[in-house]
Amino acid sequence: MSAYILVQVDIYDNEVYEEYKKLTPDSLIPYGGEFVIRGFPVEAIEGEWKHDRMVLLKFPDRQKALEWYNSENYQKAKKIREKGSSANFFVVG
Repeated sequence: MSAYILVQVDIYDNEVYEEYKKLTPDSLIPYGGEFVIRGFPVEAIEGEWKHDRMVLLKFPDRQKALEWYNSENYQKAKKIREKGSSANFFVVG
């Protein structure tokens, strides 16, 4: 069964975040991951949205999603992301 990682991002340094965005696509490939949503703005039609960006990633299964998140390549990208933003990651499925 497919699994998804939903990410809420608050960006405070766009230049650093752009560096991170360049690294993420290639890190997904070995795990069968793909972007479903990658962008902003997000408009809340019910409730509230208080973040700058939403990303939704799709993986073949939960194991692959978690392997990607914990992979050496993504952890390198994550260190860059943390210099320019804060984020919440959720795995579903």
